[in-house]
Amino acid sequence: MQKKVLAEIGLYYGDMAMPKGFEIDPKQLTGDIFYHRIYNTEFPVSKTLDMLHAYLREHINLKYGFTLIQKKTTGDFFTPQKNSLSMLQLDPVDLRNSPDYVMLYGVDTKDCTVVIDYDDNRRKGKSWEMLLKSNHFIMFPSTQRYYIKPNTSEQLNFVLTSLYEFI
Repeated sequence: MQKKVLAEIGLYYGDMAMPKGFEIDPKQLTGDIFYHRIYNTEFPVSKTLDMLHAYLREHINLKYGFTLIQKKTTGDFFTPQKNSLSMLQLDPVDLRNSPDYVMLYGVDTKDCTVVIDYDDNRRKGKSWEMLLKSNHFIMFPSTQRYYIKPNTSEQLNFVLTSLYEFI
């Protein structure tokens, strides 16, 4: 008897454990998120953002053997009791230009829960919940719907979303 796995849903998560002296500056990213949302502009390019993307790309490549190309970055903040809508980053009518992975990064978060919906063969409508802590990330295929539950803390939660292509 043999087994062949035809598909899997890989969920990558963890701490952005940057080397000493190269830590991610959350104040820079929260300011960029405010600017991006208030002025409805492209997400600003910064050294901090570049370090975050480089760290993730290099560690994914070393540990799992695949290469990511960053396509787009956005950010959002959630006031107390605010949540996100259910999101799907894949465009079913434009698969060629759709991203392969979604990465959520907790810039400055407290009690921020991400829910990822998935199907397990005939077991439809399943979901997985993960706490998104500050300086942690969650990355998953863009074929998965996801949302952020209502902010139960008294502070703003800042979440960065980056879309990647797999090569």
